[in-house]
Amino acid sequence: MGLSRRGCCCCLFVIILVVVVTFAALITIRKNGHRSGAASVPESPSDVVRKYAVALGLAVRFFDAQKSGKLENNEIPWRGDSALHDGKEEGMDLSKGMYDAGDHVKFGLPMAFTGTILSWAILEYGDQMENIDEITHIQNSLKWITDYLINAHPSENVLYIQVGDPEIDHKCWERPETMAEKRPLTQINATSPGTEVAAETAAALASASLVFKKSNSTYSNILLKHAKQLFTFADTYRGSYSLSIPEVQKYYNSTGYGDELLWAASWLYHATHDRSYLNYVIEKNGFDFADWLNLKTPWFSWDNKLEGTQVLLSRLKFLGSETSNPLVLIGIGKYKYKADTFICSLLLDSPTATSSRTDGGLIWVSEWNSLQHPIGSAFLAVLYSDYMRTSLTASLDCDGQPFTPSDIRSFAISQLEYVLGDNPMKMSYLVGYGNNYPNYVHHRGASIPADATTGCKTGFKWLDSTKPNPNAAVGALVGGPFRNDSYIDSRNNSMQGEPTTYNSAVLVGLLSSLVASSTVPKSLS
Repeated sequence: MGLSRRGCCCCLFVIILVVVVTFAALITIRKNGHRSGAASVPESPSDVVRKYAVALGLAVRFFDAQKSGKLENNEIPWRGDSALHDGKEEGMDLSKGMYDAGDHVKFGLPMAFTGTILSWAILEYGDQMENIDEITHIQNSLKWITDYLINAHPSENVLYIQVGDPEIDHKCWERPETMAEKRPLTQINATSPGTEVAAETAAALASASLVFKKSNSTYSNILLKHAKQLFTFADTYRGSYSLSIPEVQKYYNSTGYGDELLWAASWLYHATHDRSYLNYVIEKNGFDFADWLNLKTPWFSWDNKLEGTQVLLSRLKFLGSETSNPLVLIGIGKYKYKADTFICSLLLDSPTATSSRTDGGLIWVSEWNSLQHPIGSAFLAVLYSDYMRTSLTASLDCDGQPFTPSDIRSFAISQLEYVLGDNPMKMSYLVGYGNNYPNYVHHRGASIPADATTGCKTGFKWLDSTKPNPNAAVGALVGGPFRNDSYIDSRNNSMQGEPTTYNSAVLVGLLSSLVASSTVPKSLS
């Protein structure tokens, strides 16, 4: 979440945190806190593959903790069925999907992004997932999202993009299984457009259609049909949902929709090989939205997909057959040039290395949800290095200095190692990993005992409790450290302590890419 991700329910507390962060961080880290669900981490430094496999096995469990609806094969003892009537007021079944973070609203934009990233990870690194017996689990989590997204698209130019009222939701602290508040629906349509949400949903369904193409062709065709319709809807009725529905600005405010249009068209090209989608990104829309002349692109996140699009289209330059067409080669080359520039900025020894880092070596862009950007950058970097490795590309030139695929992969590993505990706090930011991780995660379900009887207001005693969470949100990736590498383990500290599904999706991709030295498939289809 960014500052626009949600209004902080404890703003005064957060201001105080920023002032006293260094001192507070030193006294609040607890070495012997609650450890339910912890995993044993290999101690041998040479056992890297198993270490990342352990972390991946934990990370995928967080999606189970976030599921809405009638749960299937539930292995989270403190979770149960919830939101079973979502959508019924409109004669729809919107009970599935996932809660985005520590609350109980289903926000369409970050949920769709979660689905797109999970699909990308499966398509590139499914073999690694399968080798450690996690592929089915991850595919099931993806399908829980795409089932919801299909149902949220009842007609060509209508998409339901939110279930629940965040203003009401944030006035409550309760388990999702017991919530009784009204859960209104929010939609975009031809007169109230939301191009970025429709396009991101198209990207999610198009990429997922590739995931299920061999195992469930009927479902894959349904996904692709909705993806095409949603892209046409997004492109025909252009307009930001932040303007059509101003209420969303407080939670998931969009900074523009051009990046989502390019991202979705790129995924549709991979899913269909229809040249019109490729032309879409390299012709007028590329000039309008790709920001080719700007050397600095906004960091990859749920809100901005340009860097992801650049890397995805670079795949065609490294591995595709489309480069036989000179005009296409030039168009794709522009995206690859931008991707080259981005990757060079990440490498510490590059002449163009970004200064946006902590002293501990973490890429750092925002105090809200600070791990979103380094994990996203690391995932894109390792993808790029594997495209180079697979295409037998020896090096990347960064202002005259060459960097190998191994150099780029080493950057990605450095960011992951920081997350897993190689940081000044000596703390894992992945709940359940290692012996020192956050015990006061900002998460309603994790903070309230499963047998507790609470209402909307009475549950706040659990928010304010000084005891560690009674339920470990195993696999949750918390928001992350401040610029000075410090972290305050407090349940009221949503700035640092709230996990999100979209961060977890990127982490799953990163871990999957690093569980083995890898190449990637020549084609995603």
